[in-house]
Amino acid sequence: MVEDIVGCKWSLAVIDLVRRGVCRPGAMEHAIDGLSAKVLNERLRKLQRYGILEKTSYPEIPPRVEYSLTPFGMKFSGLLDQVRQLDAELRAIPAEAPVAPGSPAARPSRGPAPSRGPRQRQQ
Repeated sequence: MVEDIVGCKWSLAVIDLVRRGVCRPGAMEHAIDGLSAKVLNERLRKLQRYGILEKTSYPEIPPRVEYSLTPFGMKFSGLLDQVRQLDAELRAIPAEAPVAPGSPAARPSRGPAPSRGPRQRQQ
């Protein structure tokens, strides 16, 4: 389930919208460029099936539908926040970060390998 959600940019975007208070499908579709109604409906159904979102239908004319995070969805979105924070921390580490003692990168180099002369062709 996690791979299916995290691996889908639209699912993450939909969860983020619901967290920010964008709860109606039409508003979600307008809030994200490139998101079609078909893909949005597929993601909403998938997120409902996984128990992340719940759907509330109001018996009005025209019908109104809103989505909200379930208690599990709130926990799951908290995990996504932690992953984003970890990603930001990793991106902030300079490329030439100190190397931990004992790691392969910390071992002294033996210099270039000695040359063995031109390679002989085997017959």
